[in-house]
Amino acid sequence: MEQIYLGIGSRVNHPDFGSGVVIQVRPEAYEITFISQGTKIIMKSFAGLEVIEAMEEERDLVSFDKVERVFQKLLRNITDLQETVPIGKKWAGGKILLEPGDKNYVGKEIPIDVFFHKIVMVRDRLRVLEQRVNSSELNDDEKVNIQQYITRIYGSLTSFNVLFADKKDHFIGEKSE
Repeated sequence: MEQIYLGIGSRVNHPDFGSGVVIQVRPEAYEITFISQGTKIIMKSFAGLEVIEAMEEERDLVSFDKVERVFQKLLRNITDLQETVPIGKKWAGGKILLEPGDKNYVGKEIPIDVFFHKIVMVRDRLRVLEQRVNSSELNDDEKVNIQQYITRIYGSLTSFNVLFADKKDHFIGEKSE
């Protein structure tokens, strides 16, 4: 199985996803936008990829997005900084009341801002886990299996999306077809 090397702009055909264009070159994979399937990551070693038109791979090409992600990762690792995620205006200053079913026990009141901060931390740590899995030396099947669990966890947390001010910050689970 001969490994192919394509540059950004190369046109390809995938047996399952159809026609697409390479939009990013990674060390082990291509990021390809397919006409009918959206953007997918395809390993360079995948034998079923038919090259329609090859563009020369530029060895020193680095996208702004990639540089930005590297800097964000470095800053998070050395400073423990987290992205500021705003809570929805209607929830600011609110509280969560936990009432036990057994009246012999006392309930608990939690400021919603504290609870929201913990939800955001869970989301951020899931994202880091996801990045570590994707950059690990696990084989592709193991990565896909772990990624599916992470996606299900995101799906379990979608109930908390009502707390976020911006939709871009929401948890997103598996989408039904």
